[in-house]
Amino acid sequence: MKYSFEVLPPLKGTGTKNLFNTIDILKDFNPELINITTHRSEYVYMEQADGSYVKNRLRRRPGTIAVASAIMHRYNLKVVPHVLCSGFSREDTEYMLLDLQFLGIKDILILRGDKAPDDKRFVPEKNGHSHATELIEQVNQFNAGKFLDGTDIKVPGDPFEYGVACYPEKHDEAPNMEFDLRVLKQKQDLGAKYAVTQLFFDNKKYFEFVEMARQIGITIPIIPGIKPLAKLNQISIIPKTFHVDIPKELADEACKLKTDEEVARLGVEWCVAQCKELIDAGVPRLHFYTVSAVPSIKEIMARL
Repeated sequence: MKYSFEVLPPLKGTGTKNLFNTIDILKDFNPELINITTHRSEYVYMEQADGSYVKNRLRRRPGTIAVASAIMHRYNLKVVPHVLCSGFSREDTEYMLLDLQFLGIKDILILRGDKAPDDKRFVPEKNGHSHATELIEQVNQFNAGKFLDGTDIKVPGDPFEYGVACYPEKHDEAPNMEFDLRVLKQKQDLGAKYAVTQLFFDNKKYFEFVEMARQIGITIPIIPGIKPLAKLNQISIIPKTFHVDIPKELADEACKLKTDEEVARLGVEWCVAQCKELIDAGVPRLHFYTVSAVPSIKEIMARL
């Protein structure tokens, strides 16, 4: 069975020790690849000595490209950094693609990304993209040897291959599942090689989603994204943050528990059963979201 893991770049100024400790644990399971998330810049208001406030742009998790390069060279693992619409202009994206190409990183995951925390709806960066499909079109143009302004790239490198996101329980901004699936079909038709799902806890929803996708002509691999429950507060936070349901059986058991340790044990048991069913069904790969769950994922992987 193939496995992959998603990790976050460290917070600005905190160093790479914890990140590398995570990779040291995960590498023993021979992952097919490591995903590295990218985070948009945010605007924060900094108080001045006179009591006034100045609006500053801040990126709390810089270094996605540097982290990807460090993992690739330190561990000889395939890395797949995220490339976002959110918080990036077209020019930002072009420079990111150039940097990745110089480093020999040929695989990316193309996402729209989340809205800014203070925005009621997604607002693109000035001269940025509103949708992942627009970002895909820019990558395709770059792959064809053209800069944004239409001039030729004098020494085109190897073209990027890319995956995209999909949502077994529907993207929270999509009006219905049929619309959401049409968007995934469009991503495939533009060139996406695979799709990775939002995390889910109910395999039935994944299987139904894949069946609906196949019925409308989506043929690319649909890779299940998995995250075990690991903390007590996740019972309420995960459904709110990721717009997914926790199955009644899992929620009922979790709500009886009093500590994070008890929830983590339950999360491991549920996730092992979930993964075994997915493996038996012949899924192309299992993709684990590791944030706040590395010890649990280590145990799950050992048992799988």
